[in-house]
Amino acid sequence: MSRCRLKSPLGAIVTVSYRSVDWIEAIVLGVVQGLTEFLPISSSGHLSIVGQLFFAGRDPGAAFTAITQLGTETAVILYFARDIGRIVSRWALSLVGKAPRNDPDARMGWLVIVGTIPIVVLGLVFKDQIEHELRNLWITVAMLAVVGLILLAADSLAKHQRDLSQLTWPHGVLLGLAQACALIPGVSRSGATISAGLFLGYQRPAATRYAFLLAVPAVFGSGLYELKDLAETDPNPAWGPIALATVIAFGIGLAVIHWLLKYVSNHSFKVFVWYRLGLAALVAALLLTGVLTP
Repeated sequence: MSRCRLKSPLGAIVTVSYRSVDWIEAIVLGVVQGLTEFLPISSSGHLSIVGQLFFAGRDPGAAFTAITQLGTETAVILYFARDIGRIVSRWALSLVGKAPRNDPDARMGWLVIVGTIPIVVLGLVFKDQIEHELRNLWITVAMLAVVGLILLAADSLAKHQRDLSQLTWPHGVLLGLAQACALIPGVSRSGATISAGLFLGYQRPAATRYAFLLAVPAVFGSGLYELKDLAETDPNPAWGPIALATVIAFGIGLAVIHWLLKYVSNHSFKVFVWYRLGLAALVAALLLTGVLTP
């Protein structure tokens, strides 16, 4: 175990313990990251729980987690390559007057930018709490349960009338604020964003697609910062296991995106609600019996 100075996902310098991850851990954590990043069940919460349960309570480290997210976000970029390319192109053309400002794709580019601002601002304002107090597993348990119930309410009450062409500027800000809640482990970036989208009347596939697109700037930026800082601050990073975990997360994440978008077209989110509540109860029991420590 060594200590080094790393940037947090939003660029703040913090001192953390970094531990090399071996090949077996890399495989397990890569699978967990790929399976949980896009489902509304909290990938950060799962990585924390799995690290404690199966690897003697050892945290793989914020840098490892953020870098493996590059794999899952690359899966988003590949899956939505045509959409993202069109959005970026039309947004850029609108800046120089070669596309109308009200072009739907240019507008979506601005909405993603606006929706990313809350997570940056709140991450900087509350960075100390995010890096310390909010990482307590009891908070993760509470968030798994509370957000699960919120998702249940949103899915039950949703009108499912709006598609992404009807996304408004106020809704973009509200969805960005929902995404920012994922700074708390156990919330789930997709779970919070999808819940907000459902409450605002968007269809399940529309809310899910926007959650994926909105995550790209924040998560990809975080992973690139951590990758750069790890290279600069650690004299001997475990590049092999990190690369393996990232590739595994990419492959599984791509399959999960494909499956989830098909699933939500014809099914509710209730299966994820029951899973969240069951996991919260299990982790609470493990904490109370001393198997896990907060």
